[in-house]
This record gives sequence, structure tokens and C-alpha cells, in this order.
Amino acid sequence: MRFEKIAVLGSGGWGTALAGLVAAHGGEVVLWARDPGLAVSMRTSRQNSRHLPGVELPRNIRPVSDLADCADAGLVLMAVPSLAVRRTAVALAKVLDRRLPVLVSCTKGIESGSGLLMSQVISSLLPGSPVAALSGPNLAPEVAAGIPAAGVIGCETPSLCADLQSVLSTRTFRTYTSDDLAGVQLGGALKNIFAIAAGVSDGFGMGDNAKAALVTRSLAEMTRLGCAMGGQRETFSGLSGTGDLMVTCFSRQSRNRQFGERLGRGESPSGILASTPSVAEGVPTSRSAMECARRLGIDVPILSEVFAVLHEGKPPRESLACLLGRPPKPECDR
Repeated sequence: MRFEKIAVLGSGGWGTALAGLVAAHGGEVVLWARDPGLAVSMRTSRQNSRHLPGVELPRNIRPVSDLADCADAGLVLMAVPSLAVRRTAVALAKVLDRRLPVLVSCTKGIESGSGLLMSQVISSLLPGSPVAALSGPNLAPEVAAGIPAAGVIGCETPSLCADLQSVLSTRTFRTYTSDDLAGVQLGGALKNIFAIAAGVSDGFGMGDNAKAALVTRSLAEMTRLGCAMGGQRETFSGLSGTGDLMVTCFSRQSRNRQFGERLGRGESPSGILASTPSVAEGVPTSRSAMECARRLGIDVPILSEVFAVLHEGKPPRESLACLLGRPPKPECDR
């Protein structure tokens, strides 16, 4: 399958990097921005100075602010923040022509209240369209700069997997495939919560031993909850699990890790949110993941403490004391 026209919905750093990725194959690429001013700025300057400065947009990328310009795309990559996925899908459904596009969720989150994954939200509003998901350790500036990276496409249709693998692979970006659509998304969504905890550790000035232990136990917790929510255990050892968790917890570029570091240095969640134009997806996802863990009866001590700090006003040092004071248990206890 060849996609003559591809639309990327979301003009943040990741959406812009994705547009550049698929533009490498030629053909028309439409990059949709909710803000008309940003679309105009990108058209004139040929870069996204707000979210991905210094990266030139290829000439076959056309920034727009009208979703109708995306109506005839054969492939749509959804890269808006998780809180905007539902309303964006509703708006897209209103402008689509009779030919339903292939949809790929590139957003890492879980919907609060419903507990739905992003692919499930999209499928419920655009029935009939094939839906896949892209995840992995993919920092937007590095992908846009052509620094080697890899991702994984979750898709339940083998033939479509191969088509997407072709269009989402370049000389420097290698994609793998998985039939575990749920697990691929859960790894990418849940790791943002634990990256906030890793950032708090950095803000406290704790050492490498502490952070390594935290990340290891985060992987165990992420796997336990992810499997209960329908993911396959081996997926959490892959790119969307271990890989994404590592880069998000350790990279200085990680928004979620930066958010946690500021928490560890004494700033309030509301103050950090007010001063940050980019979205730290771990904040809303901590609420939706906590809802899912409670409903399923899954033990999630790290997630519970991150939730308490972000949404219940618990001081981070009290949360640290609670984690360190937990009763001893076997490492392999599931």
C-alpha cells in the first residue's frame, strides 16, 4: 500500500519530527496545527520555532490549521496530547470523505475516566478505520536531527504492519512490529509516570544506585499493571517498555523527568504546569493509570506515591519515606 498523502495531527515537537520522518519518502505531508498562528509561522519560516527550533521543514511538508486539509489523506498520524485525542478524533470524523484513512496513534497516554487506550478512543469515534500505534524511545529532537533511533509499531493486521513499517522507517529510524497493540501503548504511556519519579530522585540529589533501583522496580510495576490491562509480558521488555522507560528516566531532554526534578527541588505541581508550554504526559496519565490499578486491584506503590504527590498534595519526601518503609518482599513477586 502506498500513501499518496499523509497527515500528521499535532504540531508539537513529536508531531513535527514525525512529519519530517514520513516526508523523507516524498509525497505530500500535511502537518496540522490547532493554532493558526503557528501554522502561518511554520509556512513562512520553514521551521517550528516554538516546539522544535532549528530544524528545517522539508519542502513537501505543508503546515495547515484547517482539519479539512487532512480529509483526503490515506494515512493519519495522531500526535496531539492525550487530553486532546478525543476532541481531535471527533473533529476529524466530521471532515473525512468516504475513504477512511489508516490511523496511527503516536500519543502516549490513557484516557481518564474510561481507562481507554488512545487506539480505543480513536476506534470508537472513527469506526471502520484501521488503527495502529507507534511507540518507543523516541526523543523528538534526536529523531528530527537524524540521530539513529528505533520504534515499534503495534498493529493487529500483519499486512498493514508491513506497510506502516515501510513508511515509518528511514535510513536512521528503524521500526519493528508487534501484534500486541495494547502492550505497545501501555509501555509508552506508563513509563512517563515513572520518569517523574526518576526526576524527583534527581532533584533530591540521590545517587546512581538509588535511581537504578527505582527504574528497575518501576519496570516490574509497569509490567504488572500493563499485563493486567491486556498487554503481553514480553512487550514490556522491548522498545516500548524497557527502551522507552530508560530514555525517559535518564535523558536530560525528557519533559517528564524534568518535571519530576523540579518537584524534587521544591516546586509545586501547579507551578510547574503553569510555567511549562509542553505537556508532561505523566501528569494526566498518573490519574488514569491509578484509576485502572484500583479497579483491577493491582499493587502499584511507585505509581501510588507519584499520584499522591501530583494530585493529593503529598510532599515528595514523605512519599520517598513511604516507599523505603514498605515491608520486605521477594523480588520476583508478581
